[in-house]
Amino acid sequence: MKTQKGFTLIELMIVVAIIGILAAVAIPAYTDYLKRSQVAEAVGMLAGLKTPTEEYIGSKSINDWPTTNTEINTILGGKISGKYTDDIAPTSTSRDITVNGTATAHSHGYIATMRATSGFTAATTGTDIGLFYSEGERFWTCSTKDTTAPLGPAYLPTACKEL
Repeated sequence: MKTQKGFTLIELMIVVAIIGILAAVAIPAYTDYLKRSQVAEAVGMLAGLKTPTEEYIGSKSINDWPTTNTEINTILGGKISGKYTDDIAPTSTSRDITVNGTATAHSHGYIATMRATSGFTAATTGTDIGLFYSEGERFWTCSTKDTTAPLGPAYLPTACKEL
């Protein structure tokens, strides 16, 4: 009696089908991960401006908030662009943010715009995420509420999602 060597055609077809199913699940999960990692760069760059900004306005006044990218770069030593982040610009859009259940006004913050270049994920190109400061509470919050091209909530860190 001759023993069988190798795999049968049906066994190979089953393996190919399993690989196909795994790829169908993994590819969308990977693209979402890629989008979130691109946004994480912008959030990290914004977070890096918190302490220098508080020191800067603490030594001056809230009215001396940096108003240009040059001031962010020279006075605060902040990086205003990255691989996925096109620009970080100061904003003076007035809005109310909720701190501990109480609405409080702010008039300053920063908005990061995602780079709109080929090779980047279409869902994040040209979109914005903001980091806003509440003067009364001395509290920072990130949001896309008052940005011109808001980033989709699926790609935001948990702390930045509007409830």
